[in-house]
Amino acid sequence: MSVFSAAALLFLVFDPLVNIPLFMSMLSSVSSQEHRRIIVRELFIALAVLVMFLFAGRHILSLFGISQSSLGIAGGIILLMIAIKMVFSGSENIFEDTAKGIPFIVPLAVPLVAGPSAITTVILLMAKEPARWPEWLIALFCAWFVSGVLLFFSVRLSVLLGDKVLKAIERLMGLILTAVAVEMFVTGLQQSFFLLTTR
Repeated sequence: MSVFSAAALLFLVFDPLVNIPLFMSMLSSVSSQEHRRIIVRELFIALAVLVMFLFAGRHILSLFGISQSSLGIAGGIILLMIAIKMVFSGSENIFEDTAKGIPFIVPLAVPLVAGPSAITTVILLMAKEPARWPEWLIALFCAWFVSGVLLFFSVRLSVLLGDKVLKAIERLMGLILTAVAVEMFVTGLQQSFFLLTTR
């Protein structure tokens, strides 16, 4: 997988357009200036979490005895669940029970930006080819930066595009993410089957 492919995959997983209405809803009680300051803070927290899992994820897997194939299958299932939610029911009710007030770390940084699917993806990238860590770090930063820019200007984008366009884009990205999820799941099964046949 190239750096561009990895960055594109991570961008799909981050799916900032899906997060725009959620960010706006949770930050509706703060001023425009405070809105942007909170978004920048949460984005950097999310980046720190993802970088930590990029480098420490393999060791965490080893500690718990989790194989790469098992992680691929689990990641595929998680991505598929998120993708189905995106395609059929939208994202507006995912965190409807979140406590009111100014959010800190949860749920904006984790799990909206650095969610299970994003964490699983960075761990998988590193587990497959750990020697290419500079490329994975660049891919992560590029996807995070583009997602961050979109979220930073979320108010303007929401007004410019409108709810219908945002929902249409969300469903389109959900379809693409479904294909990625199925590919991860099938690859994980193939790896597991190969390991079983070689024992």
